[in-house]
Amino acid sequence: MDTRQYREVLETQGVRSGPSAEPGIGGSFAWPFRGRWQGRWAIGLATVLLLPVTFILLLGYAIAGTRAAAKAPSDGPPAWHPVRGLLADGLSAGLAIAVLTVPFALVAALLSAPLSSPALWHSTDPLLRVEGWTVAILIAALPWGIVLLLLMPHATARFAATGRVRHLFDFAASVRSVRRDFAAWNIAIAAIVTAWALGLACVGLLCVGLVPGIFYAILVSAHATATLHPEGEDSSAR
Repeated sequence: MDTRQYREVLETQGVRSGPSAEPGIGGSFAWPFRGRWQGRWAIGLATVLLLPVTFILLLGYAIAGTRAAAKAPSDGPPAWHPVRGLLADGLSAGLAIAVLTVPFALVAALLSAPLSSPALWHSTDPLLRVEGWTVAILIAALPWGIVLLLLMPHATARFAATGRVRHLFDFAASVRSVRRDFAAWNIAIAAIVTAWALGLACVGLLCVGLVPGIFYAILVSAHATATLHPEGEDSSAR
């Protein structure tokens, strides 16, 4: 990749040239600590601690984070209000994720029976059914994750920009957006995957704890998603 192409990728990611610009995906990793982040983090940590009860609220906050990062990235994570709006956005995003999850859940259910067969393992262990389900879930998890990474970032960016729920379910437009600007999507996915790897590693490597690691990964993912410019995006956000 030459210098001109590299600058084009940076412009696609929303990184402007200048002394304050952060190259590549670096801005996504620093964004969670910009602005008045301390209070937002305090609420976020408590919300993560209450999972899965607060799952919808966290999804809504991730959408709000994408919206805030696209509008004013220097301001850092957004405030936790209005709660009703966060819940509405989270419910919409949750439905989109559920639509993509159901086929893989069905595949796991179908695989669990043969994988739990005593004839397959030549064993009559009473935990065979649990082990069969575990293997089936692991088999379905990889393609499920790939599909989510392929479809949801652009769909989330569109929804954050327009507020139109139908954009969360326009999976064909997400595929077209990836094909149109594969480099930008690849950089965003690299940031998202790295952030979650770092977040989950916090519990064992940095002794910081899983809870702040998860919230950090959510914020980095929100910022990385905001760098995308999906097909059908409307500049008039709600």
